Amino acid sequence: MDRQNKEHQKAEHGEKLKKDMIGRLNKIEGQVRGITKMIETDVYCDEVLHQIRSVESALAGVKKTLLEAHIKGCVLKQIQDGEFGVVDELLITMGKMMK
Repeated sequence: MDRQNKEHQKAEHGEKLKKDMIGRLNKIEGQVRGITKMIETDVYCDEVLHQIRSVESALAGVKKTLLEAHIKGCVLKQIQDGEFGVVDELLITMGKMMK
């Protein structure tokens, strides 16, 4: 499927998953704002670095959750529909995520 058709495709995640991911992302957003304030107020660098690592870990958790949902939902459905190009798309995405 070409890029233009992908732009019109939608994920079909349950409300519970969406609510969970949005909640986690809102929390991460708050953590990032906190880091900004830490830098503005000259908090010791080591403490800021620990907070940045915490945000990275939280984002990795959201990424893992979304990847799992993508494979079990979007990818599986496309394979069942005979759209095997999704496997190459997934491999490219995973390669980018591992850099």
